Amino acid sequence: MKLHNRQSLKQRRKELRNNATPAEAQLWSALKKRQLSGRKFRRQHSIGPYIVDFYCPGERLVIELDGATHDGPLRSEYDAERQVYLETKGIRVVRFENKQVFKDEEGVLAYIRKQFHD
Repeated sequence: MKLHNRQSLKQRRKELRNNATPAEAQLWSALKKRQLSGRKFRRQHSIGPYIVDFYCPGERLVIELDGATHDGPLRSEYDAERQVYLETKGIRVVRFENKQVFKDEEGVLAYIRKQFHD
């Protein structure tokens, strides 16, 4: 079965792209068009049954932004299951809270750069 961008999730990926949170929109403006160290990022990319906020295929790196919806116990459990799934596929996951993007975007970008293999 196809691992990346399954057809069955295409409509949902499109909806998420068209309804990005303010934090996603801000971070995307810094990641798109290979602006961050020449790395290509995709937004609202599906991997297996999950849709991730941002994915850098060259680094096998997922960037997730968490807002208030991630605070509940059920969502935390879902996020943990998802992270285990991605890690079993050899994909690293980095998480930031939305407020970090607004308060310290440069710090967030610097941390992402540190995840790159040179």
